[in-house]
Amino acid sequence: MKRIAIASDDVEIRSLLEQANDEDIILQLVDGRKFMLSAVDDFDIEVARTRQNKKLMALLDARAKQTETIPLAEVKQRLGITDSLG
Repeated sequence: MKRIAIASDDVEIRSLLEQANDEDIILQLVDGRKFMLSAVDDFDIEVARTRQNKKLMALLDARAKQTETIPLAEVKQRLGITDSLG
């Protein structure tokens, strides 16, 4: 992720940033290319960094494809958990 410092005295850019603080903005060039301007917080940055972790994303993809489940009763039995209410 790249960060670029901008001059705070540019009225047009400042106006766009203020608008993006309230809602996402799509910027479209004359040639049709589009870009999104959006306010970012620390969580958004952490999510972006996490998505760049190829090993983690591969693990999550593999886990999402798993269809086999273990019934709760079997999990309790394997872990030696007994219901002791009362």
